[in-house]
Amino acid sequence: MLVVIPAASAHTASGPSGITAKGAFLLDTGSSKTLWSKSADTSRPMASTTKLMTAVTVLESANLDLKRKITVKQAYRDYVVKEGASTADLKTGDKLTVEQVLHAMLLPSGCDAAMALADNFGTGSTIKARTASFISKMNKKAVSLGLKKTHYDAFDGISHGGKNYTSPRDMAKLAQRALKSKTLRTIVKKQSTVQKATNGRTYTWYNTNKLLGSYNGAIGIKTGTGSDAGPCLVFAATRNGRTVAGVVLHASSKTSRYSDAAKMLDYAFHSSTAKTMNLRQLPQGAQQD
Repeated sequence: MLVVIPAASAHTASGPSGITAKGAFLLDTGSSKTLWSKSADTSRPMASTTKLMTAVTVLESANLDLKRKITVKQAYRDYVVKEGASTADLKTGDKLTVEQVLHAMLLPSGCDAAMALADNFGTGSTIKARTASFISKMNKKAVSLGLKKTHYDAFDGISHGGKNYTSPRDMAKLAQRALKSKTLRTIVKKQSTVQKATNGRTYTWYNTNKLLGSYNGAIGIKTGTGSDAGPCLVFAATRNGRTVAGVVLHASSKTSRYSDAAKMLDYAFHSSTAKTMNLRQLPQGAQQD
């Protein structure tokens, strides 16, 4: 079944109309020009959009080998069960490449995959130490990128200390940086992927971002939903060689974050796609985020 987004005016002179999100930002990634914003510098929880920084931290690691094998540990599975978190359903003992684990984190929003990356790209003698060290790397990356309203206390957005937050402007800057990675761009625009572990096990993952396949030109990037964060979306689209990235934090509903994004993109592209956009539906049993 297709969900029809309610009609709304494409844009007004002052900006897109009817945006429900508490915070939003629209950025032309080519010129770095701010196109529109709402509470741009107010920090808010970001839920699983945190995983965008997890991905950037991994992808910008020194001497990165995307074909390096990561062995799935039982601890990763135990973690998602304990937290009731979104999962890529990684199986204990399976070996997957770093690139495959990035797919597992960015498409179905697997917190098990995020933990696997943090564990393998952090330093220390225990999983706890390694993941903590990786989160420290995320914070150092945020500082280096000038993200002054951003802080991480989780590798996946599941915060127990309340210190996992960003601002719409900061997240848009991060999206701009992330899109410079060909690997990340290739991954986040996929609506689904089939990946094989070294033992032959096949994984099929669906992208939780319903803007893909629904909005003409959409190329990503990451969903997020949390009790404190509300529905969030980091998105991007390219039309006529121009790429625009945007952020909505704490939208009024999971569906409205997509209509917010479409209205914002319409404002940037001077189009009216939001009026007739039909949201792509995920298969039964697929992860929702």
